Amino acid sequence: MEIDIGARLKSVRQGRKLSQRELARRAGVTNATISLIEANQVNPSVGALKRVLDGIPMSLAEFFAFEAPAPRKAFYKADELAEVGKGKISYRQVGADLTGRALQILVERYAPGADTGRVMLSHDGEEGGVIIRGRLEVTVAGQVRVLGPGDAYYFESRQPHRFRNVGKEPCELISACTPPSF
Repeated sequence: MEIDIGARLKSVRQGRKLSQRELARRAGVTNATISLIEANQVNPSVGALKRVLDGIPMSLAEFFAFEAPAPRKAFYKADELAEVGKGKISYRQVGADLTGRALQILVERYAPGADTGRVMLSHDGEEGGVIIRGRLEVTVAGQVRVLGPGDAYYFESRQPHRFRNVGKEPCELISACTPPSF
């Protein structure tokens, strides 16, 4: 397996929040040298690469063992949504790993009679949703509304809230909350 030295160096440098100019200064090489290595225009000798890595600082062993984080996906097919809750209420999340994310998007499905419980939910953030199919009773801070297809809700999540399918068919909705809290 061939290792892309340039991409790996760029990923390590950016992960350490160093500019090309700062790494070059620390390593005692020109800014052009760092740029050429990262663009794979030059293949540095082991000694030259060691000098550059000393500016990070990182050993050659660490550099070659480094795994660059996989790029985050932007698009998801229906069967790629992560199931994060199953039962009378199903939650399918867009993206399996929300580490470092500010927003959580869910496809929710409530079976007839399904309820989040008599104890009201409350947490930091905001949340909203749009009903796609069925009917959902939403209670927020003592206010109760039955929402149908096309209807929506949006509120501060610190307010006590509850969701309940009051219809005879499953209820489906798309919801979002920030920060991710489910």
